[in-house]
Amino acid sequence: MTQQAQRARRTPLSRDRVLDAAVALADEVGIEALSMRRLAHELGVVPMALYKHVANKEELLDGMVDALVSEIAPPVSGAGWKDAVRLRVLSARRALLRHPWARQVLETRTNKTPAVLGYMDSFIGMFLAGGFSVDLTHHVMHALGSRMWGFTQELFDDPAGGSPAPQPVPPPEAQAVMFKEMAERYPNILQVAMASAHDDDSVVGQGCDDQFEFEFALDLLLDGFEGLHTGNWSSRNGRHQAKR
Repeated sequence: MTQQAQRARRTPLSRDRVLDAAVALADEVGIEALSMRRLAHELGVVPMALYKHVANKEELLDGMVDALVSEIAPPVSGAGWKDAVRLRVLSARRALLRHPWARQVLETRTNKTPAVLGYMDSFIGMFLAGGFSVDLTHHVMHALGSRMWGFTQELFDDPAGGSPAPQPVPPPEAQAVMFKEMAERYPNILQVAMASAHDDDSVVGQGCDDQFEFEFALDLLLDGFEGLHTGNWSSRNGRHQAKR
């Protein structure tokens, strides 16, 4: 055993140390392989020792999300609302790219911890500080959805909220048959799907949510919010126009 490992085993266990180890382990082996037993082994303690700091696996995952939130930069002081929101969202996305497990865990959380609520509250505050009405801010937050956390929910994501398991790539002959059938039955889908290549290294999770696609959608939304804000939009007027 190395001296570093020996020192780590002698370090008193704490909640922060448990969460830091859980994040590092999930980064290394993936969230599916993370278990209380394996985490205890990494820390050099018996599994029961962990339960003094986290009540169960769900609380461990909540704590890991809190650790993720702590990596997101605070709002930039003195920036306009648009720059402040954009920079914060992209900071959240960088955190997700550092931790490939994070998107899946975020999508499965039902308990809003104080850290998560604090992030949401300060995120809303950027719009309110920019002069947005409470009414418009309410609808803005719905429109942003998961982009507040730095990712875009795909149209065909796994309905259970997790990332689908990677599927084996079929041989070229089978792919040719599949493309031919798609071209005949669903030509519009195939045309759009093949229109642009994606940077796999910048994708959060799986699918088409690479950096370019994410920023493209984010900037469209921010420009739209700006137009509504400067036009003094309200949901009352919006509903009236929709009925005409």
